[in-house]
Amino acid sequence: MKNLNGTAHMVLGAVAGFACADSLQSTPAETMLLVGIGAAAGLMPDIDIDGKLSNKITFSHKLIRTIAQLLGFAMILYSSFNYAGNSRTIGIGAGIGILLLSAFITQRLMLTLTGIGVLLGGISLEENWVLLLGIFIILGSFVPHRSYTHSIIGLIFFGVISYKFEASVNIDGVFITCIAGYASHMAADMKILPFNKRGVKFFLPFSKKEF
Repeated sequence: MKNLNGTAHMVLGAVAGFACADSLQSTPAETMLLVGIGAAAGLMPDIDIDGKLSNKITFSHKLIRTIAQLLGFAMILYSSFNYAGNSRTIGIGAGIGILLLSAFITQRLMLTLTGIGVLLGGISLEENWVLLLGIFIILGSFVPHRSYTHSIIGLIFFGVISYKFEASVNIDGVFITCIAGYASHMAADMKILPFNKRGVKFFLPFSKKEF
């Protein structure tokens, strides 16, 4: 049987957000917000490379690679027919360079660039939680699927982001909702559940045992 898909993880996170709102007797507007935050938090462990979320928040690396290749060919052809001498050589060389660089455009690179963009946004907005989220995404782009973002270390890191997020928006329940949504994803990916072929390595880097 297959592992849970992204929709199921979103639902679990949303339920966590609703439960938190209900326990705090939040207003309808706050309840909707917490449900949305919970749904997003329920997807966050999959920010790692090859995770479902990482493929949704970035442009397709295949699309970007194709665009780069087309630009490279266009530059070579344009330079060949419209320039002469050194200008032609430089134009053709630049086109060839773009073609060569296009081979290095991967999903990991796109995810890393997304994280850098979020980090720079956090610096520009002077919001520490956005800055830390950018770092979280960057780190996620370098780790295998179901590894550190699915571990206690990943949960703690996301907890720090969530704590600062709640302080920024000043709404009770945001921190608990984020933690509960994130943890629900980890719990739902455990090997003890019959539909999971793989488990979760909670104690990385100290132990690689799957639970």
